[in-house]
Amino acid sequence: MSADGKITDYQNSAARFGSKNDKNHLEKQISLSDAVIFGANTLRSYGTTLTIKNQELLNLRNEQNKPLQPVNIICSNSGKINPELRFFSQDVPRWLITSLEGGKVWQNTNYFDQIFIINSWFDIFAQFKQLGIKKMAILGGGELVATLLELNLINEFWLTICPLILGGKNTPTLVEGNGFLQEQSKRLKLIDIVRIEDEIFLNYRVILP
Repeated sequence: MSADGKITDYQNSAARFGSKNDKNHLEKQISLSDAVIFGANTLRSYGTTLTIKNQELLNLRNEQNKPLQPVNIICSNSGKINPELRFFSQDVPRWLITSLEGGKVWQNTNYFDQIFIINSWFDIFAQFKQLGIKKMAILGGGELVATLLELNLINEFWLTICPLILGGKNTPTLVEGNGFLQEQSKRLKLIDIVRIEDEIFLNYRVILP
């Protein structure tokens, strides 16, 4: 995110302001995950997902008997996602979380390997666990992060502070939604901090109630 806490600009453009170090850091975190999850708006902004290309990371996943690419899970209540996005031609497993109506959009198609109709996030996560998803990386956006944070379903944050100011009173931030009152705020414990050139890499653990 930017130094003023924004994850994109006021036009919701794809965030490409991170350095090569930041991209490598993200690729490593993805490689350590069984799945990545992100909202449909994030997918629409980028059109693709970040795949693991570093051969050392691919070799490590192979040694651990993991698929070369983690499962990519899209969240879309409406289910309205352009099937012509390049994402659908990338060599990754694809799952969809949607509503009953949203699921009808993808009936009798093979764009997604699995479709989950959401009733409860706790039920969804329980299903994921049964399917072997033990570690999942949430890549955005702010609404999805807010929802899962409110339900205490996030246990760590990995943040890169990039050296720029984006501003804008309506510009998206890391956590959207309605927000938290001070006495209800989610507390964090700093686990690690690394500076590489002008970027700061932070790892926080969420202090769960």
